[in-house]
Amino acid sequence: MTRLLFELPLRTAARTPAATALRHAGKSTDYDSLAGEIERVASGLLGLGLGKLERVAVYLPKQPHAVVAFFGATRAGCVFVPVNPLLRPEQVAHILRDCDCRVLVTTGSRARELAAELAATPSMAHVVLVDEVAAPLAGAPGLAVHAWGDLPTGSRAPHRLIDTDIASILYTSGSTGKPKGVVLSHRNMVTGADSVSQYLGNRPDDVLLAVLPFSFDYGFSQLSTAFTVGARVVLMEYLFPKDVIAMAARENATGLAGVPPLWLQLADLEWPDAVRDSLRYITNSGGAMPVATLKKLRTQLPKTSPFLMYGLTEAFRSTFLPPSEVDRRPESIGKAIPNAEIMVLRPDGTPCDPNEPGELVHRGSLVALGYWNDAAKTAERFKPIPPQQSGLVIPELAVWSGDTVRADEDGFLYFVGRRDEMIKTSGYRVSPTEVEEIVYATGLVSDAVAVGVPHPTLGQAIVLVASPAPDGAADADKLLAACKKALPLYMMPAQVAWRDSLPRNPNGKFDRPKLAAEFKSLFVGAAS
Repeated sequence: MTRLLFELPLRTAARTPAATALRHAGKSTDYDSLAGEIERVASGLLGLGLGKLERVAVYLPKQPHAVVAFFGATRAGCVFVPVNPLLRPEQVAHILRDCDCRVLVTTGSRARELAAELAATPSMAHVVLVDEVAAPLAGAPGLAVHAWGDLPTGSRAPHRLIDTDIASILYTSGSTGKPKGVVLSHRNMVTGADSVSQYLGNRPDDVLLAVLPFSFDYGFSQLSTAFTVGARVVLMEYLFPKDVIAMAARENATGLAGVPPLWLQLADLEWPDAVRDSLRYITNSGGAMPVATLKKLRTQLPKTSPFLMYGLTEAFRSTFLPPSEVDRRPESIGKAIPNAEIMVLRPDGTPCDPNEPGELVHRGSLVALGYWNDAAKTAERFKPIPPQQSGLVIPELAVWSGDTVRADEDGFLYFVGRRDEMIKTSGYRVSPTEVEEIVYATGLVSDAVAVGVPHPTLGQAIVLVASPAPDGAADADKLLAACKKALPLYMMPAQVAWRDSLPRNPNGKFDRPKLAAEFKSLFVGAAS
C-alpha cells in the first residue's frame, strides 16, 4: 500500500518503467528516468546536510525539474514548498521566511532577482540552479550555490517518515493579509490522490494536461492523481487560451482541469475534432462554473464528461458532482468525495435542515495539519465538531471552510458564497455568485465579478465589473435591463464598470479583494 507521496512515481516506475510520466516542450520522460532523478536529487539534498522535515522551496514554472524537486525533497525526508512562479520577490521572500526554508531550487535569473531577499532570509543556506553552472550569487555572498546536475552525492540514508509526517506546505493567497501556509501530510496528499483518481476513473493510458500552477493544490493534484495510476502528465505554461486547446490536440489529452476564468475563455473557442474525440473528462474547481459556460462547453465537447468539484487547500478536495447528475443539477457541487464526510452546519455545530444555508465542514483524512506558524488562524479554522463521541479524550478536528452552502433534500450541495465575500445590502445577504450567474446568462459579458462596496444608505452597494462578450459592446443599460428581468431590486448592481480584462490572483481566480478595494470609495459622500 502506498502511504508516502514519493512512493507514487517510484512504485509506478517499478511496475511500468518505460511508460511516459511527463511531457514537456515536446520531450518525454519515462517513469524509470523520473524515478532515477528523484533518487539522485534526494541524495543530493541529504548531501547538503538537510535534516528531517527541513523545507525546500521550488520557485520554477511547470517543468520536469520542478516535479523532480517536489518528489526528491519528500524522498529525502524533507518538505517541499511550491512557490508560484508569478509571485514577485517580496511575496516569495515572505514564504521563504515564514516557513524557514533551507534550500531554494530555481533558475539563475530568478535567483539574481531574489538575491537581496535571500540574503535577508536567516534560514536560507543553499540555492540550486536548474539552468546554470554554480557561481557565487552577487548580493548574497553567504549562500552556497549549486548546479542541478552537480549536487553532492550523499551517503546518508533518507530520513524515516510515516504517513502523518509533513509532505508539503502550500501557501494560499487568502482574501486578506499575507498568504498562509497550509501544512499537508503524506496521508493528506496520498489519500486525496487515491480519492480523486477513483471517481475520475483515471487509468494508465490517460494523458492529463497540467495548466494550473503546482503551488495550487488543484494544480498539484494533476501530478499525484496521474502518478497513482501510471498516467502521463503534459506540463504547460500558456499565454492564450487557444494554446491550451492546441496542446490538447497535439498531445491527445484525455483530462483537463481548469478554474472558472479559464473555462469562460475556452467555452467561446472552437474545439477541433481531435480534442472532442480524445478528451474523456474536464474538471472544474476554484469557484462555481456558470451554467451558461457549462452549456457552451458541453455543446463543444459532446463526448466529454464534466466533473464539477469543490475543494479547499485545507482539505485538498471535498465534493464532486458525477456527470450523470449534471443535467438535473448543473448548479450543484455534488456530494462528498470518497473517504470524506461533508456536513452543513450552523454556527453552534448543529446540522442545517435541507435548503438551509450553513457552513461547509469537512472531516476525514484529507483535513490538513493546520496553518504553519499561525496558532490563532489554525484555531479559527480547525475545530472539533460538537458533540464528540462519548469517551473520546482527544477530540477530532475538522476544517470549517468559511464557505456557505446548502444541501437539497437528496443531499446534493450548492455553493452560496464565501462568508467574507457575501454582500450585505438593504438588510439582505447577497451571494455574488448568484448575481454573476444571472449576468453570464444574458450572454452580454465574457467575464464578470460582483463585489460589495460601502454605501451610505444601503450598507453595501453591488458593483459589477465585467468585460464585454466577444464582438459585443460595453452597454451597461442593455446589461442592466436584461438583469432586471431575473434579479430582485435589492440584488441589482448599482454600477457597472467595464474592463478589457479582469485581474486574477496567482492561482488564476478573479482577484475579488483587489476589485473591491478599487471601488471602495465609489459611493463615499453619496446622497441618501
